[in-house]
Amino acid sequence: MDDRAIETPVSRAEPSQAGRSSLRQWFERLLPFASLLVLFILLSIVSPYFLTVTNLSSVARQSAVINILALGMTLIMVSGGIDLSVGSVMAFSGICGTMVLQSGAPLSASVAGAMLAGAAWGLLNSLLITVLRVSPFIATLGTMGAARGLTLVVTNGMPVVNLPESFGGLGDGNIFRIVPVPLAVLVVLALLTGFILQYTRLGRYAYAIGSNVEAARYSGIPVRRYVAALYVFGGALAGLGGMIESSRLMTGQPTAGQGYELSVIAAVVIGGGSLSGGEGSVIGTMTGAFFVGLISNGSNLLGVSPFWQQVLIGAVIVAAVAFDEFRKRRRAVA
Repeated sequence: MDDRAIETPVSRAEPSQAGRSSLRQWFERLLPFASLLVLFILLSIVSPYFLTVTNLSSVARQSAVINILALGMTLIMVSGGIDLSVGSVMAFSGICGTMVLQSGAPLSASVAGAMLAGAAWGLLNSLLITVLRVSPFIATLGTMGAARGLTLVVTNGMPVVNLPESFGGLGDGNIFRIVPVPLAVLVVLALLTGFILQYTRLGRYAYAIGSNVEAARYSGIPVRRYVAALYVFGGALAGLGGMIESSRLMTGQPTAGQGYELSVIAAVVIGGGSLSGGEGSVIGTMTGAFFVGLISNGSNLLGVSPFWQQVLIGAVIVAAVAFDEFRKRRRAVA
């Protein structure tokens, strides 16, 4: 039998299979952006107030805090970890920063204090995970309660008030009267986080640790050191988010950030991040965060109860995780 008769079907099938695989990958990458676009168009149709400048500015400011927290969560989840304490750490850091500001310190010092407080919680989380070998879920679940409880102890459950009026510019100010300050801060942090993921050793090692931590360890990567850096970075961003949130409220609220961990994790997962690690991107996370923000804003415009908003966000998380697992199984079969 002629060998060409055997080789021809194979040679024809391989390009076809590669083309389908490439098309499927493009579909998976574009799905979060397409979902955001569809939701944006839908809200534009059903609500006459959605496309107003005031509402869109409000969406940008409200989504900025979730976005900032989600950037730190992206690095953590890429490495195969998770941080359930992000909302509580945000509240604790916001209280620390506003107390420093209340004492008469400049805004820069108060923001630095809040970020240091958040970074300290991130370091604690990393030590629990790498030194005591506690799973990230359990470790951060414990620090979530500890940070929230300590915040309430420090404040006696009362907000920090009598803050200088200039503090409001951090959360409600505009640059050149057009760009909201929180959005400008978000853009800078997104560029920084994207640079870390794509062009630094920390980013490359985060993907390696998330893909296979034992292989990363055997290849000589100092896993403890880099996991600590990732959690410290995430905690510092939570501290900054706490100050922006406090600025928008003009008070340091000990109850701030409740339930934020759900929205932050949802943003990363919707944007293509994986709960098992090794996957995630800045642009995907930002798309997911704005998707969550639009769900909240659209629900408010349409008079939907905040309780149903939580149900909807939870359902979106389940759907995104189910799609991720389905995608992985399909790759394994292929």
